[in-house]
Amino acid sequence: MSNTVIKVENISKQYRLGTVSTGTLSHDLNRWWHTVRGKEDPYLMIGDTNDRTKKGSSEYVWALKDISFDVKQGDVLGIIGRNGAGKSTLLKILSRTTTPSTGSIKIKGRVASLLEVGTGFHPELSGRDNIFLNGAILGMTKDEIKRKFDEIVDFAGVERYIDTPVKRYSSGMYVRLAFAVAAYLEPEILIVDEVLAVGDAEFQKKALGKMKDVSNTQGRTVLFVSHNMAAVQSLCTTGILLENGTVTVNGPIEHVIDKYHLSNRGETEKYKIWNEADRPANPWCKILSVELVNLADEKSENISTDDNFVVNIQYQTLKSDSRVGLTIMISDINDVIVFSSINNHEKNYYSKLMPNGEYKTTCKIPSNFLNNGNYNLSLIVFGPNFTDPLHLKNVLTFEILDGFIVRGDFHGTYGGLTRPMLQWETIKNTKQ
Repeated sequence: MSNTVIKVENISKQYRLGTVSTGTLSHDLNRWWHTVRGKEDPYLMIGDTNDRTKKGSSEYVWALKDISFDVKQGDVLGIIGRNGAGKSTLLKILSRTTTPSTGSIKIKGRVASLLEVGTGFHPELSGRDNIFLNGAILGMTKDEIKRKFDEIVDFAGVERYIDTPVKRYSSGMYVRLAFAVAAYLEPEILIVDEVLAVGDAEFQKKALGKMKDVSNTQGRTVLFVSHNMAAVQSLCTTGILLENGTVTVNGPIEHVIDKYHLSNRGETEKYKIWNEADRPANPWCKILSVELVNLADEKSENISTDDNFVVNIQYQTLKSDSRVGLTIMISDINDVIVFSSINNHEKNYYSKLMPNGEYKTTCKIPSNFLNNGNYNLSLIVFGPNFTDPLHLKNVLTFEILDGFIVRGDFHGTYGGLTRPMLQWETIKNTKQ
């Protein structure tokens, strides 16, 4: 389509471990001999998957393998994945600082990249000289750069040191100026790697706001890599998830982030049942299991927004005069606590002693309270007077699925983490 500014088709990138460039002279000659005979590079037919956790059998590894996606003008694309998944390699290819081993990339427009501290600046030149140098590289005239100069310096907050060689800048000052140059010299495509994490909180907030502005009001395209999922979710509209050098998810950013968190959990149990030796305890209570069940007492990991569900906690008291305090905490995929609830709201809680034995305490969560998405449940267990707390973080995970029953004619996405059905009333005003 005409508004597609980046088109990536089946790109792969192969590296030979432990070497710089293509490797040995014999390998280079072998490649040349196959090329002059019109044959495929023999080393493209070998190589291990990009999995940093496993020992491979080949000295060649595919940092990226068969990557394809499109980016449209004005999109803010988040590229996420674990360390070593291939994110930085992909950005270097898109920035044309390295070339793919196979595949093709079509880019429409000027690209400004901020990939790592030190990229694009000459250390011996001053901040002022580097601004003009980078503008010239992007094809801007001296007058165009002058018009933007004051804005760049003001945003970066380095006016006092603008005529100092950048080799004397701290990493934070360096990134401030580099980002300001990349954002204000009006490239059609802005590529930003995790480097923003070097800046302080105030600068990160300014940088995220600027990237939103260049996308929403100026129609420019942003590619953003970060391990800060809150920042990615706030800034990006679409995303791709890289795992071991391949794209496993491509779509709306909320969906991609959900899959990223689920993949990080690995084979986490949906229903936590501990072995006898492992069952966590404090002096007053031993937790036997924590489960999520529907009203028919059936275990479920997927709950509709339109259904009530129950947190079911089974435990054994260890003293004859026990009174067990239980707190559940529901958090979202970014570990932001949505709500907490404690069982001292239970009727007759303070007058009820619990002799030795096994008990079950339940907490009912009403329908249409949590918004659709993935959640974690944590548990805190107290003895009498809230002593000896036992913290059990993320004992189970679950997903709330939109049931669509209460939507009526509304087809959008509800905002926020909760969507309670509150009491509303409309009356006709009879006063004139």
